[in-house]
Amino acid sequence: MALQAFLARLGQEIDDPEEESFLLFSQSIPSQNLGFVDSKATTLELTVGDRDLVIHQSPTILSSNRGGGTTGAVVWKITPRFASWIASPSNLLFKTAILAPNSSLLELGCGISGIIGLALSPHVASYVLTDQQYVMKLLNQNLEENHQAKPRLASKGQKRMANPKKGSASINKSQVTNNNIVTQTLDWETDEVTIPPALEGKSGFEAVIACDCIYNDNLIKPLVQTCVDACKLRHGIAHTADDVGNPTVCIVAQQLRSAEVFEGWLKEFHKAFRVWRIPDEELIDGLKSDSGFVIHVGILRSNLDTCT
Repeated sequence: MALQAFLARLGQEIDDPEEESFLLFSQSIPSQNLGFVDSKATTLELTVGDRDLVIHQSPTILSSNRGGGTTGAVVWKITPRFASWIASPSNLLFKTAILAPNSSLLELGCGISGIIGLALSPHVASYVLTDQQYVMKLLNQNLEENHQAKPRLASKGQKRMANPKKGSASINKSQVTNNNIVTQTLDWETDEVTIPPALEGKSGFEAVIACDCIYNDNLIKPLVQTCVDACKLRHGIAHTADDVGNPTVCIVAQQLRSAEVFEGWLKEFHKAFRVWRIPDEELIDGLKSDSGFVIHVGILRSNLDTCT
């Protein structure tokens, strides 16, 4: 079974959120400031995997007093690294068949860039990007301008990796863009997680992704509950033989900023999910120990008990 092969690669399950927090924040964490790629640039040139992207962002929105947050208005350092990692054919999610060409994925708090969706969409059947309304205009602009970006040709021996470079400077509830990418507004505190009309007939998502969404205590419970609700969409429904025994995997990537906020998130997440940390041997450089970034995966306790 794909799930058993996947869990075997993850190693020891996390039983104690406090111990996990202590271990992570005992590392030598490099200074990342808040973690922006460049909070003042209106345009960024990024290389993600083998693709060159041009991403528009909004320093003006970031520095505004908008209620409900502004962090999605710019690109954060972990995003291109995570995108390069998860979209690689050697990623353990693909190697263990947790993800496959027929998979559907949901991203929470995607922000304006759409980078992860752009990186992953060629390798899966559908990718749903969600966030609050204020990011949608730039998000769809970035998807539209980058979906036809051609793979870059690396010289012999050249290493391909996320490489941020400084550059120059209303949507419907659900919108289909770039063939298999869907954008949809979703506020964790007010909206219900649903399957977009474009994916009608799907039994849920193979994976739910949250990349650098944890900034303060107030959003911990809404985010975790949204993760739970998204993963429950697949629970107990088997439309094909491939669905049987393969619950949704929730993938949470984040920068290590505040030990208190991280521990608060992990305690809440651990109540509903069994949790593992992606080990260094399954990560790319820039995401391993002492990088200041970490990736955890969770599977709903009820789902995993049903499958094991």
